[in-house]
Amino acid sequence: MTQQNAALVEESAAAAQSLRDQASQLADAVQVFRLTTAQATPLARPARPALAAG
Repeated sequence: MTQQNAALVEESAAAAQSLRDQASQLADAVQVFRLTTAQATPLARPARPALAAG
């Protein structure tokens, strides 16, 4: 059981590092889309569907 736990911890650590790397790559990729506050405009919220009468 201890070896299995150690393997799971190692696998989790590797997955966490992979996620950090991917998040960093994503942040770099979307950096080109950043706007200044003056350029930004709020997005319209989608209309909410009407609730059915019950």
